Amino acid sequence: MRERHGVGSATAGAAGLLVLVLIAGAAPWLPVAAPYATNLDARLRTPSVDEPLGRDSLGRDVLARMVHGARISLAVGLCTVAVSLTLGVLLGALAGYLGGWTDELISRTVDVLLAFPGILLAVALAAIMGPTLPNVVIALSVLGWTGYARLTRTQVMTLRQRDFVAAARVLGVGPVRIVWRHILPLAAPLLLVQATFGLSGAILAEAALSFLGLGVPPPLPSWGAMLDEGRMFMLVAPHLVLAPGLALAVTVLALQLLGDGLRDVLDFGDVRTPQRWHREQ
Repeated sequence: MRERHGVGSATAGAAGLLVLVLIAGAAPWLPVAAPYATNLDARLRTPSVDEPLGRDSLGRDVLARMVHGARISLAVGLCTVAVSLTLGVLLGALAGYLGGWTDELISRTVDVLLAFPGILLAVALAAIMGPTLPNVVIALSVLGWTGYARLTRTQVMTLRQRDFVAAARVLGVGPVRIVWRHILPLAAPLLLVQATFGLSGAILAEAALSFLGLGVPPPLPSWGAMLDEGRMFMLVAPHLVLAPGLALAVTVLALQLLGDGLRDVLDFGDVRTPQRWHREQ
């Protein structure tokens, strides 16, 4: 029953994510207005048939900015997850397989970073480095890798005690090949689920930074920046905050459904404590 529910949840989440990716990828060719074109005579125009989401305070088409904003949200989210996942898996595998002072150093570094509130640390770093797209990715990745490192370390420490790892050592297989070919493939499903949740968190964090003026610089369209620009006109033009707010909500919901569905299909009771994956490996 749970697995059937997981398949449905994963399918719904994957479908929503696929639609978002298609819209973002095809943004330059979609029949929408230019996202940076201003028309002060049409400022705060309400939605209509010709302009389904209306115009903003500078007369820019909200639908066009929404579509192009999806590209930025996905780009920041995917880059953040890629950097965090790569760094986290590398350091977590080193800590879990080598142990000793290497494990102690990496584990204490993770503990220190986790002592800071994630969004506050990202805000501080973004404010120091300046509001650019690469800086946003760096600010979100500084703390984002810790979750992947802890998960990878736990899995490597568990799997390195298995018979197939001992057999590989006897055959003269090197540590790098053992981790890459024999251990990480077994931990990959867990990391995939974690990355799915991490993607939704990164998209929300980017929107929060942009809302505070620390994300991507204007006039680049960002859902968080659109929320910030529209909040002053909520009473006269509520569509300026409803559109990006709903887009964020639907995107995060799709990713959460996908992550929950994958976790149920793979029979993980908790991302950090798999119930079945290591049985009979």
